[in-house]
Amino acid sequence: MKPELEQTLADLHSKNKNVQDTSFTTLMTASKEQVDWAYEVWDELVKTLSSKDNRQRAIASQVLCNLAKSDPENRLAKDFDALLNVTRDERFVTARHCMQSLWKVGIAGEAQEKQLIEGLELRYHECVSEKNCTLIRYDILQNFKTLYEHSKKDTLKARALSLIDLELDPKYRKKYLGLWKGN
Repeated sequence: MKPELEQTLADLHSKNKNVQDTSFTTLMTASKEQVDWAYEVWDELVKTLSSKDNRQRAIASQVLCNLAKSDPENRLAKDFDALLNVTRDERFVTARHCMQSLWKVGIAGEAQEKQLIEGLELRYHECVSEKNCTLIRYDILQNFKTLYEHSKKDTLKARALSLIDLELDPKYRKKYLGLWKGN
C-alpha cells in the first residue's frame, strides 16, 4: 500500500474529528473515479463498518459505496449485508449518511444493482416500526430515483412507484410521489 494511502486510512481511526474529516475528504475525492487501490483498503473499511465510533462507520460506508465501481471481483456481494446494516445504525445520522450513498453501489453493475434493489426494498418494508420511518423511506425512494436518472430503466421507476403505493398516509404518499414529478 502506498504510504500516503496507508496514512489516510490510519487517520480515519484518529480520535481527532478534524483528522477524520480530512481522511474522509481525501478518500472520497480520490475514489470519485475508478481506482486501482480499492482492494488495498477494502477489508479495513468493511471492518470499520462495525467500529464503536459512529463517525468511522459513516465514513467507511460512504467510501465503500464510492469504491463499488472499483470492485471488478464484486467483493461487495459478500460485504453488502454489513453495508446495509449501517442503514440500521443506532445513530440516525450515521444510518442516513450510508443510506444516501447506497445508489452508488447500484450503478457499479447489474449484479450490484439487483442486490441493492433487494436491500432497499427490504429496508422499506422493515423500517415501518422505526422512529424515522418516513425519512428512511424518502431516502430509499431517492436512491431509486438517482439510479433511474443514471440508467433510465423503467423497471426502477415501477418498483419505486409500487413501494409508494404501499404508503397508507396520503401526506407521505404525495411527498414520495413528488420525487418522481417530471419523470
